Order: sequence, then structure tokens, then C-alpha cells
Amino acid sequence: MPQEYTLQQPLQQAIRPKKDLRDFSREAAEITEDPAGKKVLKRLSDEVEENIGKFFKHYRQSDLGSLGEFLTQPPHPESVMLLELRKALDKNVHARKARELAMREEKSIEESFRLAAKRVVDPLARNVFMEVADDAARHYAVIESEYEFQVTRVHESDVATFVRE
Repeated sequence: MPQEYTLQQPLQQAIRPKKDLRDFSREAAEITEDPAGKKVLKRLSDEVEENIGKFFKHYRQSDLGSLGEFLTQPPHPESVMLLELRKALDKNVHARKARELAMREEKSIEESFRLAAKRVVDPLARNVFMEVADDAARHYAVIESEYEFQVTRVHESDVATFVRE
């Protein structure tokens, strides 16, 4: 059933889960000892923070405070991603598990925002939802590529080399 949204509603719905994802990526990067895992998780954290900033430029409500205030708030205490990370991992965190959790969350964000975009009437709101879904799909692809490399030790950029030989 089509839904009416003001542009501010989808922006708020995009910003909050992005912050949870950013907080997850940061904490996972801090915990993991795997240099490649740290690099990917830090990159994901930085990209998600850029996404938040992009959406914040259009957000006119005051409930989240300024961008700086919002980004420095502590992680949401009931963030499912962080709770799972903390439960599944310890100081010997495996980047593989962190990537699996991040991939699952990115896929979930993509699916939920694509579904929301289908139900939205306002084209601006639909565009925000689609942008969030597209960002999540790109992040998923980056994490998946690095995850596959960790598992197989063959990076997608090496495939042409193996095909030629």
C-alpha cells in the first residue's frame, strides 16, 4: 500500500541505521587484530559516515542535533549488530566473523529500504530510500570481495591472471 512521507521521515529512517552501522564498523575495526579486516572495516566506517553527512545536509529537524553532535553520541545500547558483535567476538576477534555480521546487516538495510521505496509515493522520499539501498549494496560488495579473499586467498582482481595462465 502506498505511503505518504515528508522528505524528513525517510532521511531520519536512513540516518539512524547508518549510525548503527558506522558504530559497528568502528568497534569491529578496533577489536580485530587482522590488518586486512581493520582496513576494510575502517573504510566501511568512513564511507558510512560520509553517507550520514550527505543525508544530514537535507535533514531539517532538530531531534538529532547537529551532525557533529549526532556522530559523537555513544552507540545505541540496544544495537543488534553491536550486541551480536560483542557476544560473538572477544579480544581475539576474527575479521571473518565481523565481516559476516556486516554483510548480513548491509543486506538487511538494502532489502528494507528497497521495499520501503516501493511503497513510497513522494519521489524525493523514494530517491532517498533508493540511495540508502544502493549504498548498502555497494558496501556489501566491498565486504563480500574482501571476505572471499580471506576465505579463498584469491582476490577478484586476480581472476584475470588465473584465466590467462
